[in-house]
Amino acid sequence: MTTNPLVKTLDFQLDIQSDNEGLLYDATLEARSVYNETIRLAKEGVDWNTIPDRVADDANLVKNTTQRVVAKALGAMENYYEYDDFGLPSHTKEGTYPLRANYEEGYNLTLTDEGDVAFRISAKPYKHVKGVLEGSDAHLDILKTALESDEWKVGTAEALFHNDTPELHVNVTNTEQTVRDKEDSRIVVGVDVNEDNVALTALSEDGVEDTLVIDFPEIKFERHRYFTMRKRVQNAGKDSIHDTLEGREERFVRDRLHKVSRHTVEWSQQFERPCIVFEDLKEMRDSIDYGTRMNRRLHHLPFRALQFYTSYKASFEGIPTAWIDPAYTSQRCPICGHTERANRHKKRFKCTSCEHQDHSDRGASVNIAVKGIKKHQDWNVPALNSLPVVRKVRRQASGAVDAPTVTHATVRGYQADGRMGVSD
Repeated sequence: MTTNPLVKTLDFQLDIQSDNEGLLYDATLEARSVYNETIRLAKEGVDWNTIPDRVADDANLVKNTTQRVVAKALGAMENYYEYDDFGLPSHTKEGTYPLRANYEEGYNLTLTDEGDVAFRISAKPYKHVKGVLEGSDAHLDILKTALESDEWKVGTAEALFHNDTPELHVNVTNTEQTVRDKEDSRIVVGVDVNEDNVALTALSEDGVEDTLVIDFPEIKFERHRYFTMRKRVQNAGKDSIHDTLEGREERFVRDRLHKVSRHTVEWSQQFERPCIVFEDLKEMRDSIDYGTRMNRRLHHLPFRALQFYTSYKASFEGIPTAWIDPAYTSQRCPICGHTERANRHKKRFKCTSCEHQDHSDRGASVNIAVKGIKKHQDWNVPALNSLPVVRKVRRQASGAVDAPTVTHATVRGYQADGRMGVSD
């Protein structure tokens, strides 16, 4: 069994002091020129050992940053020569390019008396960009711990522009904790995150070991309630209350997501050498367009937040996480493989080919686990002739659920043969 140190990449937005954002932007354009020149020289057959010094002589960047950008460009060239399907890097890349820097050489971070994390980035020689980091509480908490603890090491970072917003992506490593390689797993846990629940399926070489659906309808309800309250105070001209309500909503949602993610990891820990698999939903929000009201609901879904909370909690338990393409996971029948939109109607899945019936979200989690095995494991996907009855738990309004709550009267699952099965 192989293990790796716990490494996390933390993403932050930069609240830059004064007018230094222009300086950072100019530096990322200079980094692009360094990247392009490195690729051009490598294509011409120049000795790679001489390229860093040649490029650094003309670059208007800190030497350490120049070296990091050159190293990344040469890494792209190495991939091209090593792998047949890796395209030849272009030496005419346009736009900005990330500034790569070592901690305490190209950038620095400090904790302020107000509890913020201040940054200083050496954008160009003797010219610094300063300000404070903004981002999720989860990322900020990890970074603050890393800055104060000997167990953590703050590593390289990249300063970049994402959709015209300046960001800093920081790598931190915990040398005391390790995470097993995802390929070295005996159980794959497929996680399907939805508007009002998360569905889990543990899949091994022998078949489905267990399934669980965790309901959290209060997040959807509370978000709609706070949206309505904010609209009313805006119409009444009481904008000062707007930020207060928004803060309360964020704290409520964050608290519930932490509880659900913790329950997900604890459930996964019962299995031997699990790997938790998510759908890669990074591009989903950009493709959503179902009208104003539905767009608002879907854009506020906590998909990525819940995935991140679960991922980093799993890492602290040594459990690896992985990602798969989400295509057709909700429409594919886990029994016969038939794919059709008509298979799914709300929370009910009924295959139009083999007539298998199931809880639609549980079925999606099975498909996610199957894709996880195909992508990351060297063992075969087991034949799925039947699935266990769906078991559900609900997070109450207090958020305090220590054990699965049986809801015999209202929660039912569809067995593989089409008969209704009461939750156990």
